[in-house]
Amino acid sequence: MAIDPTHIVTSVRDVVADAVRSKVVGPNADERAAQLFAAPGERWFAEDRPIRVIHADTAMFVGGLRALLFQSLHPLAMAGVAQHSDYKADPWGRLQRTADFLAATTFGPADQAQQTIDMIKRVHTRVVGTASDGRPYSANDPHLLKWVHIAEVDSFIAAHRTFGDVRLTNADYDGYVADMAVIAIALGVNDAPRTTQELRESLRDYRPELRSSAEARDAARYLLLTPPLPIVIRPAYGLLAAAAVSLMPTWTRVPLRLPWLPLSERALVRPAGTTLVKTLRWALAPTAPH
Repeated sequence: MAIDPTHIVTSVRDVVADAVRSKVVGPNADERAAQLFAAPGERWFAEDRPIRVIHADTAMFVGGLRALLFQSLHPLAMAGVAQHSDYKADPWGRLQRTADFLAATTFGPADQAQQTIDMIKRVHTRVVGTASDGRPYSANDPHLLKWVHIAEVDSFIAAHRTFGDVRLTNADYDGYVADMAVIAIALGVNDAPRTTQELRESLRDYRPELRSSAEARDAARYLLLTPPLPIVIRPAYGLLAAAAVSLMPTWTRVPLRLPWLPLSERALVRPAGTTLVKTLRWALAPTAPH
């Protein structure tokens, strides 16, 4: 009996796509996609906006992991995660909630986008406490919200510049920052940056507040070295993690105890990361069987 190569390729793509969707979106991936993408109604962003291009690209997998590492450098933001998040017990649940937030606000009908924002604000009212250095924190604090926001935006831009499928101009990236500001303002950020220059200035302003902490180092070890994954998947995840680390600013390496091997990162990690992102893009393409 002849082996059909097309059938084998299709089966492999199906397995990869289903595995990724089940982890990132959840068991109801197809139903949720229909609610967001097929539902009628106006959206917050037109189809040609940069936010739709960037958030539809699988480079977001790298950017999301980079954002988690970057955000952990703010002691108050990390205290909120450590004390109120079950990211170790349910890491995929946290990932799914983040992915749903980005998908709903970027691609979903305006009413669903607003409902998602309102839900997050309600959850944030319960995320209050005292950090290990004695300072109080609140997840709805506009200053803390802004840090989380700019760390995400910077990470998604860095990942897309390096691994994105569609080449964007500097003006496009300015447009992306402006698009993300719409979401940030809806969440409660008072002065969200609207250009890449303003984004760089905001990151510079937060530098004095960023530092190493036991919680941040523990989170980095968990995210990079001991994620709850089957052994067969760990090599691919390890490559994803290495790609994310390769995008981290040099000054973040020591506080988070991240390796810094610039030659290896340029010659090995980033080309391999590009291959992984392309593979995910192929598996998750709209033409892939569901």
